[in-house]
Amino acid sequence: METHFADSRRMKQDSEDLLPVLIELRRDFHRHPELSFREYRTAGRVASILRELGMEVREKVGGTGVIGLLRGPEGPSVALRADMDALPVTEKTGLPFASETEGMMHACGHDIHTACLLGAAMLLASRRDSLPGTVKFLFQPAEEINRGAKAMIEDGALGCPVPEMIFGLHNHPELPAGTVGVREGALMASVDTISVRITGKGGHGALPHRDIDPIAGAAAVISALQTVVSRSVDPREPAVVSLGTIHGGTANNVIPETVEMTGTVRTFSEEVRGAMEGMIRRVVENTAAGLGCRGELVYRCDLPPVVNRPEPTEIARLAVKTVVGADALLTPVPSMGGEDFALFQEKIPGCFLWLGVGNPEAGAVYPWHSPFFAADESSLSAGAAVLAQSALLALGRLSAKSLC
Repeated sequence: METHFADSRRMKQDSEDLLPVLIELRRDFHRHPELSFREYRTAGRVASILRELGMEVREKVGGTGVIGLLRGPEGPSVALRADMDALPVTEKTGLPFASETEGMMHACGHDIHTACLLGAAMLLASRRDSLPGTVKFLFQPAEEINRGAKAMIEDGALGCPVPEMIFGLHNHPELPAGTVGVREGALMASVDTISVRITGKGGHGALPHRDIDPIAGAAAVISALQTVVSRSVDPREPAVVSLGTIHGGTANNVIPETVEMTGTVRTFSEEVRGAMEGMIRRVVENTAAGLGCRGELVYRCDLPPVVNRPEPTEIARLAVKTVVGADALLTPVPSMGGEDFALFQEKIPGCFLWLGVGNPEAGAVYPWHSPFFAADESSLSAGAAVLAQSALLALGRLSAKSLC
């Protein structure tokens, strides 16, 4: 036990010593944001650093992904993951290291995640000789469009050596810098997309009695969809149905033939998720029919919920306590946002963490995807240390199991 805590103290100190390096890395990535599947410069620098650390490196995984393999003497394998892509947002922070690419910004903080995972790679590479197994570092493209994890998995990212657990994190501007949120069970929602078409009979706006108005039909469907959650879903089960686009018509005095709408559906429970399509389809078709229109639904399942399994969650909690401090450990409220880290968790047990980066004095108060998004960079050392320590603890536990 004394050795365990001595190692934790060294990990904490080493991560704090790395902070200037991590800040430099984060700022470099921040200055040069790249959109999904175009993370060429970012991936190149990541691969170069991993090679300098003596790792086996595989590039162009799932497009622009990078995998680093740190092999210890022998033992099981675990994975650590970070995303690398930016957003099509024009930065307005005025920071000295603001984006130098017009119309692109790390407005969701993936530059932070990449820097933290590189920090974890540095911390673990310095412990290679005592590493009780192998750590696979997954630098993922295209999280923002929900396609990067799928692409990496299909390209063999979880292949030999097959990791038995996976850990990842996402910054959170609503949590104070220096804290880490860990929650067992559902942390983030599933993500599904709905496309609705309402078809009527077009004609002159002055003669609506001769037409079948799909705009009126769409309005009725929009209102009726709000009852799916309030009247058809168990009130103890969170769910969201939101419409984000509506398109219909070309002139003020013409009743159009069709109206098209798109929206998003979010749930934490797979049982509720499985029922949503049928409930939404019933509302769309029957409500439209009541006004003489035809309602059609295309329902696309995009991502499952992020669900943290008990054992990796327990390991992550212990990692936070030992390398950041018990006072820094928070139990966060689940988010209706989605994350394609969930696709890795479908394959292997994992835990996804919130890394607090909020600090009003540093201007770190704006939400994800805001052109003013900022972060307290002191959190980088905690992120790196928690990822590295989670990997060490997981390898230790898995190694002990194999000896039983």
